[in-house]
Order: sequence, then structure tokens, then C-alpha cells
Amino acid sequence: MGHTTYAPVGFQLGRVRVQKTIIIGQGYVGLPVAMRAVEAGFDVVGFDLDKAKIADLENGRSYIDDITDADVVAALGTGRFRPTSDAESLDGFDIAVITVPTPLRDGAPDMSYIRSAAEIIGEHITPGCTVVLESTTYPGTTETFVGPILEDRSGLAVGADFHLGFSPERIDPGNTTWTFEKTPKIVSGVDAASLEVIQAFYDQLVDRTVSAGGTREAEMAKLLENTFRHVNIALVNELAINAKALGIDIWNVIETASSKPFGFMPFYPGPGVGGHCLPIDPTYLSWQFERELGTVSRFVKIANDINDNMPGHVVDRVQAGLNQRRKPVNGSKVLVLGVAYKPNSNDARETPATGVLRGLAALGADLAVHDAWVTEYDAGVELRHVALDESELAAADAVVLITNHRDVDYELVVRHASYLLDTRHHLSPAENVEYL
Repeated sequence: MGHTTYAPVGFQLGRVRVQKTIIIGQGYVGLPVAMRAVEAGFDVVGFDLDKAKIADLENGRSYIDDITDADVVAALGTGRFRPTSDAESLDGFDIAVITVPTPLRDGAPDMSYIRSAAEIIGEHITPGCTVVLESTTYPGTTETFVGPILEDRSGLAVGADFHLGFSPERIDPGNTTWTFEKTPKIVSGVDAASLEVIQAFYDQLVDRTVSAGGTREAEMAKLLENTFRHVNIALVNELAINAKALGIDIWNVIETASSKPFGFMPFYPGPGVGGHCLPIDPTYLSWQFERELGTVSRFVKIANDINDNMPGHVVDRVQAGLNQRRKPVNGSKVLVLGVAYKPNSNDARETPATGVLRGLAALGADLAVHDAWVTEYDAGVELRHVALDESELAAADAVVLITNHRDVDYELVVRHASYLLDTRHHLSPAENVEYL
């Protein structure tokens, strides 16, 4: 994690003394927050209802890329990190951070995890404590959803008796440059006193905090960040499809346009979007617009349509490539390289690889995948998980590069595959290589 010395237990954050911090949720967001808080000197309880995760942590094992086993062992060794599924361990907390999932169900936010976390925390709230929501959600959640639950369970009042705020997560799994500590952290509170404590807390964890005008502004800022990316990726994906039809190299177009030092930011086409953010977060915004304003977010709707259909476009390209080689998809051996949603990560949440595999399976392809990073993955179709070697490559009628992990011998791939579809423009040009 970078530091080896630890501050004494207890912090004075403004007018609040912090001795016990609880992190609700120990996944891709919560565990890095917990590790960094311990590293900064806080006494941390890492709470999760998943007993398997807690068992791993108790035994010094990490299950996410950004945290190593050594990090967990070091945190345990301080005596200030206690992983648990026991809600009674939450008693007496000073700061609680909620880092639970917020998935979509039938196009609407599933608030059940946030509700459950708020209900659990509410039973342990005492005067003067602070609750921070980090889970990505629609504007207004902190004040109109979380706050009332906490008040109902505790019998105390937001603002008058305890602090409440929102600080959106900006975890980028696998990013070794913009780590949790180095990425600026947006902070907000329902009132000035809440903001003071929350900002002071995160000032201990990250290099820089940025205060938002309020919790709604902070909630919407997170959605803007990801909607911006989602819309621009959709734009370049649509351009890539049409450029290919016109015989234009879209990658050269992007590279050429990037020479402009102002007014342009490059985005790149791919097989679709994945992870918890891009396939989900923009829809929170459009859902709220429609629910509260009766307004359709046209940009989000179009971006969803384009990006959601990119896996199908990859399937079409594989089918066309095999047809050119006088082979049907039905019965052809197709090897997919990489099922994580991004390179050098074990995160396969919402990965576009699933849509590609299901589409190829529907056409009768004999499927195999290789991804040394992802140990557990189920696409809902029959496939083989294989080691990457000369025989597997030579036996494949088509090899499709979905995720360009760094540990793959791509020279071996190009040398022995008869037909390669590279959806990431990662491979060097060759006669057997086609780009998306």
C-alpha cells in the first residue's frame, strides 16, 4: 500500500473525535477504503454479510486486484482492522462508510443494498457520529432515502444529532497510477458541520479532497463523469462501425484528430462497455429525469442502445470473417481471449464478453475462453476454459481478442491463429488480423 508507519489510534476531525470507523461492504470499493483507513491510522471494522469474504480477510487473503494478500496481512497485524459479519461489532462507531452495490433491476435502481446497510447502521447510531454514502446512485438518495432510514432506526435527527454526507467512489480497478490515495475525492454533507467532518476524514486518506455544493451535486457529479465517458464511447463505437463500412481506418482517424492540442479528447471503440459504472450509472440519471421530470435523456438512451449492441456487432464480424474463409459459425471453434471487462483486472461484472459468447453460442459455435485473471466466470453458455498454447490457437477457426491483458504472449497468438478479430486494436498488423 506504500506506507509502513501508522499514526496513533484516534483522530480529531474538526469538533469530532474519531476512534472507530466502520466500512459497510468489503468489495471492490469498500476493501480499498478499509485498507487505506487502517494505513492512515484509523481503527477499522470491515463489515460484510458475505461470510466467505470475511473468512478470506481473517486469513489474510485478498480477492480483488488492487489489494494484495500482504496488504491484508499488514492491516491485520496492526490490530486495527477487524473483518466481521457480526452487526454487534458496529456498536460505538464514530464514522460509517457505506460501499455497497447499486445494481439495476428492470431499468430502475435496486436500492435494497443501500436500504439494508442504512437499516443496520441506524441501529448503532449515537449522537455526534457520521455516516457517509459512497455507493453510486441517483441525486437525492443521501437526503431523501438514506437519511430518513437512519432517523427511523435511530430515533435521532440528521444534522441536529448526527452528520450525513456523500462521497462518490472513484475506484478504477487495476489503475496503478491513479490509486485511491492519489485520485481527488469529492466530498459533501447535508450541512456545513457534516461537510467539515467528512472532508477532514477523507483528508487523512487521499492527497486532495474537493467539496461539492451539496449531496445532490456530489451524487450528480459522479453520474456526469460516467455518462460523459459512456456517451463518447458510444459516439466512437458508432463511428467505428460506419468508418469500417466506408473503408476508413478509425484508429488512424482518432490518432490524427488527437494531434489537436485543444477541444478534443480521444475515446476508443471496443466490444462494449462493462464493469459496474458505464453500463449502469448513466441509467440512474435518465431514470430520475423520467421519474421526476417526465423528461427522456436522449443522449443516455442512444448511448445505451449503441454500447449495448456492440457485442452483437462483434458476433456479426466473427460471422463475416468466417464466411470469408468459407466456414459457418455453426461448428466452428472460436477462442475468446479475455473475459474481464478491462485489461489486467479480475473484474468480469457486466463484461461485454458475455454478450459475445452468448451470441456466438446461439449460432452454434464451439467456444473456448482464456483469461488467467478471472478465476470464476459463467457466461450462461457451454464453454471450455483453456490454457493458451500453440495447439489451442491452431485448432481455433477464429480467435477473438476481447480483453488485452498484459500477461498474454500476443506474438504466439498472431503466429499460430489462422484468423484473429482484435476488438481493442492491440495486435500488430498482420495478414490474419482484423480490427473491429
